[in-house]
Amino acid sequence: MAGRNKSGGRKEPLFGLAAAMHDLRLDAKDRIPAGEDAPKKATAKRKPVVEEDDDEPPPREPKSPPKPRPAKGNKCMSRSRVGLSFGRMLYWALVCGLWGVIALVGVVVWAGAHLPPIQSLEIPKRPPTIEITGLDGSVLAQRGEMAGANVALKELPAYLPKAFIAIEDRRFYQHFGIDPIGIARAVVANVLHRGVSQGGSTLTQQLAKNLFLTQERTLARKLQEAELALWLERKHSKNEILELYLNRVYFGSGAYGVEAAAQRYFGKSARHVTLGEAAMLAGLVKSPSRLAPNRNPEGAEKRAETVLAAMADAGFITDAQAKAQIAHPSVTVKPAGAGTINYVADWIGEVLDDLVGQIDQSIVVETTIDPKLQATAEATVIDELAAKSVKFNVSQGALVAMTPDGAVRAMVGGRNYSDSQYNRAVTAKRQPGSAFKPFVYLTAIEQGLTPDTVRQDAPLDLKGWKPENYTREYFGSVTLTQALAMSLNTVAVRVGLEVGPKNVVRTAHRLGIASRLDPNPSIALGTSEVSMLELVGAYAPFANGGLSVAPHVVTRIKTHEGKLLYLRQADPPTQVIEPRNVAMMNQMMQETLISGTARKADIPGWVAAGKTGTSQDFRDAWFIGYTARLVTGVWLGNDDNSPTKKATGGGLPVEVWTRFMRAAHQGVPVAALPNTQGSGLVPTLAQITSQITAPTAPAPAPAANYGGSRSVTPTRTAARPEAAAGLDGWLVDRLFGGQR
Repeated sequence: MAGRNKSGGRKEPLFGLAAAMHDLRLDAKDRIPAGEDAPKKATAKRKPVVEEDDDEPPPREPKSPPKPRPAKGNKCMSRSRVGLSFGRMLYWALVCGLWGVIALVGVVVWAGAHLPPIQSLEIPKRPPTIEITGLDGSVLAQRGEMAGANVALKELPAYLPKAFIAIEDRRFYQHFGIDPIGIARAVVANVLHRGVSQGGSTLTQQLAKNLFLTQERTLARKLQEAELALWLERKHSKNEILELYLNRVYFGSGAYGVEAAAQRYFGKSARHVTLGEAAMLAGLVKSPSRLAPNRNPEGAEKRAETVLAAMADAGFITDAQAKAQIAHPSVTVKPAGAGTINYVADWIGEVLDDLVGQIDQSIVVETTIDPKLQATAEATVIDELAAKSVKFNVSQGALVAMTPDGAVRAMVGGRNYSDSQYNRAVTAKRQPGSAFKPFVYLTAIEQGLTPDTVRQDAPLDLKGWKPENYTREYFGSVTLTQALAMSLNTVAVRVGLEVGPKNVVRTAHRLGIASRLDPNPSIALGTSEVSMLELVGAYAPFANGGLSVAPHVVTRIKTHEGKLLYLRQADPPTQVIEPRNVAMMNQMMQETLISGTARKADIPGWVAAGKTGTSQDFRDAWFIGYTARLVTGVWLGNDDNSPTKKATGGGLPVEVWTRFMRAAHQGVPVAALPNTQGSGLVPTLAQITSQITAPTAPAPAPAANYGGSRSVTPTRTAARPEAAAGLDGWLVDRLFGGQR
């Protein structure tokens, strides 16, 4: 066909724009070189159409994106953006700061709302203290928080308050209660040391905390502390605040205020402390418990050196003074109170509630304690135990000494108060052993027996119970005086059964034993437990003529201002033993010291009497002895009730008693026991006849000492002792109705 091309394909004719553009071609000259800017309109040119098969569109060359051109004025836009960013940062910083201030104000208001009304705040009273004084007025001990009297700032040496300012708050006189500079310095120091190395609290803040707040470390407490510090600064002058601080700050060991601390650690008033002592006191505030000089002298001295250096740096003392004090410290620390007087103080604390009720103010308790006798008793018990405790397997001891009217002059409740506060003189109850026998024999005397009454010392079997003598020997017929002096168990049991165990218990209770006593046959051997205080008190009627006593230690209680709260009234005299019976009992117990189990007990020039006691298996060793001036009891044993190595009442307890009583009677006018001669052992005929109603015969001549040296002491040969005879026997027959 005419319209076909050589290939046989049909070619359609083109008309108009398509026909005009059909033969248009671009060569290399017409293309824009790389890197040059192409006009934007060039993108509108179309590529030539390549004739292809009618069914497929002509292929298009890939179109590379145009490279962007830097816009004009770009630097200006960058600057404007930077300015916008800074403005936004400033804006948000102001917003955050504003909200932070609002939050801080809210927290401060919240903390203040939990404080009592500022207008109602008052400086609180000191915690009540109990000051215990001795017979001579000296201070023996203190209980409660030890608070010394307020000391005026002008009465203190100038270097004392300056020591506190130098180490605790050098800008005290410049700040207004809170020291921003000090806080900033503390923050920097803490950051550098990566821990808490400095505190930013001022003296005023510390005072506010001590007066009104607790010691807890919380943000709320710190805010309250700051608010109260501002209030204190507004209400009080700087010197008033400093004086309050020095009189209230805690110094450890229960001492509040510089006066109490100086007395506790140095035994002197704060008015008289040296420069070194002042530095040591100022150093205590940082950590009172850890740096107390009576517990940690090395730490306290090292801290004092830091204070001295701070004082020199602040210009309060010269470098030469600081160096001289550090090189030659002159601080003498009073040893920590661990003396046995604390047993007395504890006992007083137990009875105060009954005497004056609840204590809400500081008081002074005047006592019957003689400081010299207390020191002697303490040294005697401690020294004897130190020398012989291992030998006898004895770990503890106790001593009570009282006047015949019951006034306690000395009390040792244990070997060492710091090791054990258990009072073995008041609280502990132990078996008195043979020390209980005087109540058995007194009951017998009251039922008509006499010191020369004879009873059998022989084996005894009570339904399987077989009491034995210490030596396991028996002496046949013996007098009651001999039986008591030699502490023969079988005789005591026989006499106890004869008079009745219930009557023996009544006698003991009448004389002052308060503990429960079992009225069984073994009561005669002291198997029921009693305390040392009541046992010694029950012996007192033998020394005072038969009058009952109530052991006591408190005579008067008053406030520090002198207001009388309690005054002990003398007990009305009650005759619990008839005078003639007192005379016979004293004669019997004197023989114990002459020829019996307490022969080592001797006080030159004095007439003394008493009784030893040893409990089962040698668990307890006792001696209770007395003169007309003093009744003293000694106990030795172990807290766990374990047996000793055959420690008996006639051994170590007698040695302790003798040493103490000899010292206690030095320089004291000699006096005889009631109803006895000062140099003799028993009453004279005139004394006896003046106290009995039975008719008597005229005495032919001065009587010899009844039941005294003529009594025959049993020996290990088991020879039978002779009963009193001759003139002594004749006197007994006629004055007491003969032997029984």
